[in-house]
Amino acid sequence: MNSFDHIHLFKTNIRTEKDKRKVQFIFNKREEVEDWNIDQEDEDCVLRIISYRLETNTIIKLITGKGYFCAELL
Repeated sequence: MNSFDHIHLFKTNIRTEKDKRKVQFIFNKREEVEDWNIDQEDEDCVLRIISYRLETNTIIKLITGKGYFCAELL
């Protein structure tokens, strides 16, 4: 059975391309992030991050530190 602990999913309010660019700066400079994307067409603007080393709370702090809402999707 595969473990998916390294895939983190969050509900956000990152709706526009301008918002996405602000967040892009955070994740593109962190080597712990293997890949990430935001589904801006989903009503929850789902942020998906693949990382074996970043903790959920750290990701939430990074996003909320830029002024955005971020909550883990379970």
